[in-house]
Amino acid sequence: MKTPLDRRQFVQSLATGATALTLGTSAFAADKKVTMKTYTYKTVGKLQIKADVYRPNDNKTRPVALWIHGGALIMGNRAGISGRVRDALLDEGYAVVSIDYRLAPETKIDGIISDVEDACTWVREQGLKLFNIDPTRLAVLGGSAGGYLTLTAGFRAKVRPTVLVAFWGYGDLVGDWYSKPSTFYRKQPLISEEAAWKGVTGPPLTDGSIKRNQRRDFYLYTRQQGVWPKLVSTFDPHKQPEKFKAFEPVKNVTKDYPPTLMIHGTVDTDVPYEQSVLMAEQFDKHDVAYEFATVKGAGHGLSGGDRKLIDAAYAKVMPFVNRYMKP
Repeated sequence: MKTPLDRRQFVQSLATGATALTLGTSAFAADKKVTMKTYTYKTVGKLQIKADVYRPNDNKTRPVALWIHGGALIMGNRAGISGRVRDALLDEGYAVVSIDYRLAPETKIDGIISDVEDACTWVREQGLKLFNIDPTRLAVLGGSAGGYLTLTAGFRAKVRPTVLVAFWGYGDLVGDWYSKPSTFYRKQPLISEEAAWKGVTGPPLTDGSIKRNQRRDFYLYTRQQGVWPKLVSTFDPHKQPEKFKAFEPVKNVTKDYPPTLMIHGTVDTDVPYEQSVLMAEQFDKHDVAYEFATVKGAGHGLSGGDRKLIDAAYAKVMPFVNRYMKP
């Protein structure tokens, strides 16, 4: 029998977007064939918003993939890149860009999405000069909230990405799963409003400089009370659902949406499996190229899933990305 993640482990997994499959970066420090360099891709006031660029240590112009970390828009940073995905991309000859973005609730959802939009623009406009990539094609990948932002980049980026991979992402922000108290999270000790706000009141953050457990507590509070949409946007999802449309991938799919691969576990208690089903329905409706890899019996981040099924899902990533990035 699989041992379930406890509250702290489970919420920590949200910040990486890949529960048991995120590897450390220490392997890269020992590998002289790969370099990592940090850049500032955007400045807001005095806040520098950064990106880590991994690439083979050569002078070859490389295709590029951008990774967006998870964490419910509240937690996480650019170090939370899936090691498994990063390694696969590097092995296939890609440069990999992992970005920070400002976090909620200090920054609201429109500001967060503007960071993602600007990161995509920066890679296309500055990438050739700064780290020798081909700016004509851009793959975007991310897990959990990073999966949501990946799907959002599909219609909000100034130039649409070439291909998307959303790991246990979501396209709906106002459904009951987010705008009503979560049965799953209310089984955990309830977080008071005072305790929730203690860790997140201050300047915009991108690096988790306030203690992680405090940011986790804020997230737990939003899910236990069903107030996540309102606290990351200021809009009431029950009275102003139309205000969220500009930020919802499920309501913005058109025939021009990028080809998309989705991976999701069927018993995900954080981001319901149905979120990817809803996106698939829209892709069918608008004739968008997509694949949907289902991992039966897996939870958020594919936790508790059968290793063979997980491996089979991950095996779909590079063929799908290469199909559009290396035609």
